[in-house]
Formats: sequence, structure tokens, C-alpha cells
Amino acid sequence: MDQNKMREIQDYVEYLLDNSSAEKPMWNKELVLENKPNKWNYIDGCMITALLALYEIKGDERYFNFAKAFVDYFVQEDGSIKTYDIKEYNLDNINTASNLFYLYDKTGEEKYKKAIEHVRQQLESMPRTKEGSFWHKNIYPNQVWLDGLYMAQPFYMRYETVFNRMENCQDIIKQFKNVERLMRDEKTGLYYHGYDESREMYWSDPVTGRSPNFWLRSMGWFTLALVETAQATDETLYYEKRYLISLLEGLLDSLAPYQDESGMFYQVVDKKDFPGNYLETSGTALISYAILKAVRLGFISPKYASMGEKAFTGIMDRYLSKNEDGTLKLGGICLVAGLGGKNRRDGSVEYYLSEPVVENEAKGVAPFLLAYTEMIRR
Repeated sequence: MDQNKMREIQDYVEYLLDNSSAEKPMWNKELVLENKPNKWNYIDGCMITALLALYEIKGDERYFNFAKAFVDYFVQEDGSIKTYDIKEYNLDNINTASNLFYLYDKTGEEKYKKAIEHVRQQLESMPRTKEGSFWHKNIYPNQVWLDGLYMAQPFYMRYETVFNRMENCQDIIKQFKNVERLMRDEKTGLYYHGYDESREMYWSDPVTGRSPNFWLRSMGWFTLALVETAQATDETLYYEKRYLISLLEGLLDSLAPYQDESGMFYQVVDKKDFPGNYLETSGTALISYAILKAVRLGFISPKYASMGEKAFTGIMDRYLSKNEDGTLKLGGICLVAGLGGKNRRDGSVEYYLSEPVVENEAKGVAPFLLAYTEMIRR
């Protein structure tokens, strides 16, 4: 990897840290735009994951100290988490707790173990579909979103493996099987963003319950969910682990024809020529990171590495640039997208292309930095 580019990325990380704190993280654009106090959320959680990965690679104590201080702003000595409410039943809130395993292993501080147990309680009473899958959120009844697989399942599998003698691992595998059966398109091999078991939502197909399109970032989350959950799965669960890896290989093979010559993927994956469709950073970075990590771990063939490297290089060439004052910025990031809600997000191509595109937002920055750590490892 070009040394000048590496220095640029290091400078970019320093810039982000210099202008962020747990109270006001500059990378959380939703928070900035809403001008509200910060709370426990997956956007910051992804960024903390990236900083801890950088610490592992670089050994720079600033990364670890910043990440720990950020988490400690929320996690109290008794294991309670400021602003976190189990009764929200929001899978997004599980994701941030994945960082607690690392902090517990590193420091031995019991508050992190207590906080892990506290978050694990949410899954005990999390509402489920009749097929046994977690609802994405309590406010989205009967719905499964691809995003949720990443938000909850790696944490769930890690907990079961480390603390619970793998008692509920089959529950985790079943939820992936539900997604494969209910949300995978037989023709393309791609996965739809959402599924409504009730078929009552205006965005759901009355026969299949599926949302109508393939949103890139949701498939990025799902791709990484397969890698991270497989990583957390004990080797004694041989067939279960191989099942997750086989899903990963199938998805990568299905995505490959849609990779642009630049290396990136489009916001609506299979609609390259639709007016206004664009090459999007966050989903591309998630896929890049997932591929490169899976190759390093020996889950998939090294032949896939070029796909991940090309995706990372494509982002860097297209969207990593400098402001007039010399500071760096990462662009091409879809701010947010979902299904339903007060804005009647209908899952149409037009909807996905209507959401704001922003710079320096953690949903793009964090996976980009995670992919960068894998590029360094190569």
C-alpha cells in the first residue's frame, strides 16, 4: 500500500479524534444534524471497533485510551449503561456492546463483564417472528432487516461461546437460515433489505413479505455479520461454522458481477444505470473489510482478496480527498436509510437515492478504517 496514502489515512484518524469526544463525536452526523445529546448507539460503536483494531495493528496508546474513555462515558461501575434501555428492544443497541469483550479481556475490569451481561438480557426477551428471528426493533413489529444480523448475532455468538457453553448457538444459526430462506433472491443470489412476516407494511411484497430492492449497505452489514459470527463460532461447531462460510462465499459470488470497474458498488446494487444511482462508500467498505478479514482468517479462498482490495482502492481513489484547509474528508456516504417509519420509506429505488449523501460519517468511515487495517496486515 502506498506510504503517502497510509500517512494520509493516519492524519485523517488524528483529525477525527482531535475533533471528537463521547459527548460530541464529529463522525456521528445524525447526532450533529439533530443537535441532541449523545447516547449509546451503533454508529459510535462501529467507530470504537475501528479504533481498537487500529490499536491492535499500530500499538498507539492514543487509540486505546480514546476508545476506553469513550465507552467509560456510558458504562458505569455496576455495569449499567447510561442512556441504554433494554425495553427499547432495538438490535442496533446490541452492536456497541461487542467492544466490551475486548475491553474486558484487556483490562479485566468487572464493569465490562457486568455490562455484557446487562446487554445480553435484551436478547432474552427480544420480540421474535413466528420463524424465530429477532424483530429489528420494537417499533418495527414482525420485521427482519439485514442490518440486524450484524447488530446482534456476532455479540450473541461471542457471548454463547465465551460465557454460556454455546447453549444457544443453534438459535443463532437458525436466524441466518431464516434470512437465507426468506430474504435471498433466487435469481441473483442477492438479499433484500427487509422482510415483513405479517405482509402488512406498504413496502412488503404481499406474497413473499420482502422489501422491493437490494440496498448496498444492508448487504454490507450482512456480509460482515457472516464473517464476525463465524469468527465467534467455536470450531467444535464444525458444520455450523461452515454453513456461515458457505453463505458468505455464495453472497460474494453473487455480488461479484455487480462490482464496478472502479472497485466500488452502487447504492442500489443491481440498478447501475438507474438515473441518480451512485457508487457508495459505506457498503463498499463493509464488503471490502469482510472479504479481506475472511481471507486472512482462512475462511475463504485467497482468490477473493483482489475483490476486497479493489473495493478499498476504489473508495480511496474516488472519495478520500482534501478540503481547502488541507484536512481530509471521506465522502460518498449514505447518511441513513430504512424501511417504514414516519417518512414512509418505501424501499423503492427512488427512495434509496433520495437519502442525503454526506462526508466523514462513521457508517462509512469506520468500515473504511477497518478495511485499512486489513490492507496493512497483508
